[in-house]
Amino acid sequence: MNLIASTSIFSFFTLISRILGYARDILIAIFLGTGLFADAFFVAFRLPNTFRRLFAEGAFNAAFVPSYTGELAQNKEKADSFAQNVFNLLFISLLILVFVAEIFMPQLVYLIAPGFYKDPEKLNLAVTLSRITFPFLFFISLATFLSAILNSHNKFAAAAAAPIIFNIILIGSLLFSQLVDSSVAPTLSYAVSIGGFLQLVILFFFIKEKFNPISIIKIKIDKKIKFFFKKLVPSIFSSGVTQINILVGTIIASFHPGAVSYLYYADRVYHINLAIAGIGIGTVMLPELSKFVKNNNASEAFNLQNRAMEFCLFLSIPAAVALLISSNEIINSLFGYGSFNIDSVDNTALALTYFAYGVPAFAILKILSNFFFARNDTKIPFYLSVISVFINIIISVSFFNSFGFIIIPIATSISSWLNVLMHFYFIKKRNLHSFDSKFIYKLPRIILSVVVMGGVLYLLLGFFSDKFNYNESWKFIYLFIIVIISLISYFLISNFTGAFKFKDIKLK
Repeated sequence: MNLIASTSIFSFFTLISRILGYARDILIAIFLGTGLFADAFFVAFRLPNTFRRLFAEGAFNAAFVPSYTGELAQNKEKADSFAQNVFNLLFISLLILVFVAEIFMPQLVYLIAPGFYKDPEKLNLAVTLSRITFPFLFFISLATFLSAILNSHNKFAAAAAAPIIFNIILIGSLLFSQLVDSSVAPTLSYAVSIGGFLQLVILFFFIKEKFNPISIIKIKIDKKIKFFFKKLVPSIFSSGVTQINILVGTIIASFHPGAVSYLYYADRVYHINLAIAGIGIGTVMLPELSKFVKNNNASEAFNLQNRAMEFCLFLSIPAAVALLISSNEIINSLFGYGSFNIDSVDNTALALTYFAYGVPAFAILKILSNFFFARNDTKIPFYLSVISVFINIIISVSFFNSFGFIIIPIATSISSWLNVLMHFYFIKKRNLHSFDSKFIYKLPRIILSVVVMGGVLYLLLGFFSDKFNYNESWKFIYLFIIVIISLISYFLISNFTGAFKFKDIKLK
């Protein structure tokens, strides 16, 4: 497997999806802004989407892929039987979860946004919208299962491309609501569930050659299934620790008007790097790393881990620096239109700045947790993630009155870096990894390349500073030009310093 090439395929479709996601969020910012309807919708969307991220972005792969690839290496019939049993249990469990959630939605909304109880209108709207969006969880979780099957066969394109359909549906719903003059928030909420359903349908077509999940639903719980679900629960928590921290932030932010929206828009911006540098690389490396571990091939496992860390840092460090330098220009250019006023821009940019400090940590955690998951150990990442979330809660609650909503991204970044340090401690203690000479050679060159790129970006922003006034119509174009020039400079400098050689794309 070529790590860079495979990640590039995954990242290409993810990038297209994220670009469409930005287009979607720009329209949401224009039509909803950061007021009552926006806060209510973002809570309604956050509820199933947090479950989706916990389930989809590494958690299910972490538990399923090592077990499934192990079965696949022995016998395809056994692998199919194992996969069918998992699918059947997921189908029934998710159906029950959605049914119960629809009944107890007021209580569920209270858990995620207790501050809304001060505003009955906002609370009732959030409950209504959440009931519309929650079926998305059922569809997208089953779609995640199908994606994990494809990933296990080193087929990454379809799973990465499926969210493109979701974003197209949401963009279409926003434009439709304007054409027929209907309420934006309910229309958008229906589109969330419809988009999830269509993702599932599309993946069914791609999975048929590898696995056919359509059969009579029979529940069969054997030792393998018990072992899988025993791993799944802690892996959901440990893989999704960043999203759990964001969810904790949403709960606390609900007491501050508009803060839920500020955090949502900031989260959307930095998440594109996490999707590529963390989730993308982690998703691609796990099936191969699991095979190396199962075959006791320590040298290949360590090599893959080093290359994954190297590639992760190569992508995440410059992203963090770019967000720190240009957070205001980014938010202003992406969302600073219509109902999204100057105060919204300033508050969202401030949140993004503090999230930026944690961007490398968010990505690294996706890689480090795989060191344990590939060895069927989900307990250590789980315990470390619990500690991380606890630290996040303590910091956020203790300083919320003093700092306001901005303490939430600060606490998220601090707790994530502490989580990285704890992971490294146990990795070294268990001798699961050692940095090789190639990694040690490249890391300082990556940092040097980032410093030069940061200088180029800073100078370009200064040169075009007058183009980023709030009322400037073409500010997005100037941002795009600056980003492209900065990216090109980073890749050229990296190639010159040896941080990244273009020929590496061809290396296995």
